[in-house]
Amino acid sequence: MIASRAPEASQPTNSNSEPSRAANFVPIIVLAAGFLVRLIPAARLFLNPDEALHNLLASQPTFARAWDAALTNAHPPLLILLLYYWRSLGQSELWLRLPSILAGTAASWLIYEWLKLVSNRSTAFTGLLLFCFAPSLILLSAEIRQYALLLFFIVACLYLAEGALREKSSARMALFSLSLYGALLTHYSALIFALAIGICLLVRLYPYRDRSLVAAWGVGQIGGIAIAAYFLTTHIPRLRQTGMVRADLESYLRRSTFHPGERNPAGFLASQTVRVFTYIFSHGLIGSLMFLAFLAGIVWLLWPKRLSGEIPSSAPSTRQIALLLSLPFVLSWVVALAGLYPLGATRHDAFLAPFAVAGASLGITAIPVRAWRKWIAVLLCLAVCNFFPAPPPLLREQDQSQSLMHDAIDYLRQSAPPGSVLLTDYESGLLLGFYACGHGVVQVFPPLQSFARADCGGYTVLATSFRDWKFTADTFPGELAAAAKALPAGTEMWFFYAGWINDSAPALKAQLGQFGCAAPKNFGRDILVCRVTVK
Repeated sequence: MIASRAPEASQPTNSNSEPSRAANFVPIIVLAAGFLVRLIPAARLFLNPDEALHNLLASQPTFARAWDAALTNAHPPLLILLLYYWRSLGQSELWLRLPSILAGTAASWLIYEWLKLVSNRSTAFTGLLLFCFAPSLILLSAEIRQYALLLFFIVACLYLAEGALREKSSARMALFSLSLYGALLTHYSALIFALAIGICLLVRLYPYRDRSLVAAWGVGQIGGIAIAAYFLTTHIPRLRQTGMVRADLESYLRRSTFHPGERNPAGFLASQTVRVFTYIFSHGLIGSLMFLAFLAGIVWLLWPKRLSGEIPSSAPSTRQIALLLSLPFVLSWVVALAGLYPLGATRHDAFLAPFAVAGASLGITAIPVRAWRKWIAVLLCLAVCNFFPAPPPLLREQDQSQSLMHDAIDYLRQSAPPGSVLLTDYESGLLLGFYACGHGVVQVFPPLQSFARADCGGYTVLATSFRDWKFTADTFPGELAAAAKALPAGTEMWFFYAGWINDSAPALKAQLGQFGCAAPKNFGRDILVCRVTVK
């Protein structure tokens, strides 16, 4: 059992022995490799539309304006406020992504340190491998998004809470509370985590004899409740009024949203939980195997077997560990069935990754095979996930090269004469503003107009509002006609289309010939430029 192995991990070792040196040095090598695999895509790939949006929201003249801009987004404001200061030091793709890279790498190390506290070195090293090289966690740590920062705060909470309980340290408990505040200020999925960790700490602190520690935890909880209450009564109602939340749940998140009468609740929860693991590991088969390993880890923790040897009173029992790993999933099931939050193969459930990885690591540790053989098998599985993802990603790396975006912008500048109008949807306008104009060209603050008009180095950009996030074959003719009516006769119009366009591009491309664009210029699968006319 795990709790019985914990003392083994903390026993002193001979500093002169080769195994001891390797045990201390190999995890650092793995962590460095984890940092590198995040650094490479962050330096190679152009921004996706969400990344460009986060940068745009942060590029405000004052902190107060950045706060207001952050609240137009569907997330709490911490990342935008961090970027507000960070981008003043540089605005390259790599620099803007560096906070996520550092946060994702730090989270990988913290989960290793936390698993050493509650299990043993073998389990901890397995968890380090999975967290460093799971494809979705690599990608989220190489993007300007909230998720790497969220994962850092969540794993920091786990590590600091365990340290506070073991050492009976009010100072560590205060740091735990600060990390919890960071998570709540980063992403709304942290509300589920906050409830789960709160319940688990209530169980761990019982019978509440250490009054100073209980008081430190209680005071921290008051602050967390205040933060949650503020956003639940201000920001979230505003998002609901705009229809942004419901639109997301009914569009690209529809499969991950429970609709009563359409699906059996038990079947929905079972299939969507497996899809969470599929998302984390970017592979249906291996994700399913990791889900089975997670279940095996939970069963192992709950196995009714008496442990040999004494367990320190500060160490969590195996049942307490099982509660901590399973409760976030259970609470996710509750909010998913209530239609309040998606559950499935989506980044919105990335907050479950630490618990999925920890449980799978425990299950893998339980396999009666030498540790080094299991680690080789884990690395082979991770290699398959990274090099042969199934299903394939929506945006392929070869289509996201920065050189393709720069070639597209150069082509646009060389082909479109000064004074031309650049027509774009909201998604594409985010990228056009960053790469061609050097400033935002889409609308951020209400009231929103059908089209935003902005200058762009000798050109005029017409970009739709976020309600028309992406042109389709159905919407493009009407949008083009509406834009042409507002322009002087003879104005040359160019169409710039980029971002997540794989699902809609074929039908739209087939239609472009009707508007004078018989041969659109493509730069990979995700960027299209052409001249258009209205008859």
